[in-house]
Amino acid sequence: MLRPALLALALLCALPARAGDITVSAAASLTEAFREIGRSYEGSHRGVHLAFNFGASGALMQQIVKGAPVDVFAAADQESMDGAARQGLVRTRANFAGNRLVVVVPPSGRIDKLADLAGATRIAIGNPASVPVGRYAREALQAARLWEALEAKFIQTQNVRQALDYVARGEVDAGFVYATDVPLARVRQAFEVPMAKPISYPIATVSANPEAQQFLAYVLSPAGQAILQSFGFAKP
Repeated sequence: MLRPALLALALLCALPARAGDITVSAAASLTEAFREIGRSYEGSHRGVHLAFNFGASGALMQQIVKGAPVDVFAAADQESMDGAARQGLVRTRANFAGNRLVVVVPPSGRIDKLADLAGATRIAIGNPASVPVGRYAREALQAARLWEALEAKFIQTQNVRQALDYVARGEVDAGFVYATDVPLARVRQAFEVPMAKPISYPIATVSANPEAQQFLAYVLSPAGQAILQSFGFAKP
C-alpha cells in the first residue's frame, strides 16, 4: 500500500493540466480558509479552477521536490518554504498570515499550563520532522525545559488536524494545535503557548503559470486577507 504522501504525489502527477487550472498545496490548518478563498477567487475569475492539496507542510514540500505539478505552495512555517527555496523551486514569495500555538484538551480536561502536562498520560503532537506545529511545540517545550521529561508521552501525528481529532475523541489528554483549529472540534483551549517569535505563514509561486501569480496576489489582497482573518488568522 502506498504511503499517504506518496499516494497524494501520484494522484497529483496523474492530474491533467488545463488552461485556467491552479494547483495549490497548502498546510492542513489552512483547509477551511483556503477553500473559502478558492470559492471567492473562482467567482471573480471565470474559467479558472482551483485544485487544493492539503497536508503537513514538510510532506507537501517533499512532494514538490519530487516533481508534483504544483503552482502555489502555502506553508505553515518558514522552514518548509526554505526547503523548497534551496531546491530552486520558489519564484515569488511573501508572508500572508500569522497564527498562535495553543494546547487543547477535552472539555473536561484539567490542564491549564505547560507544567500541568507532566500529569498527562498521552499528548498529541505533530511529528517535528514534517509537521510545523510539532516543530513549534518542540521549540516551546525545549525553551521551558520540558521536552525530555514529556517525550515519552507524545503521540506523534501526521498533521495538526490529526492531533485535534485525537483530543476531540478523548484518545489523548492534550494536544498542540493552532488557535485557528480550536473552533473546528469539541475541545477546550487550555492555554496559549509562549513563543520566542511569532508564527508566520509564507506563500510562493512554484510554477510559471501566470494564474499562480494572480492567485498569490489575491491571497495578499484586502479580500483574501479578510477571509483569512474571518477564520482567525492574524495579519502577516
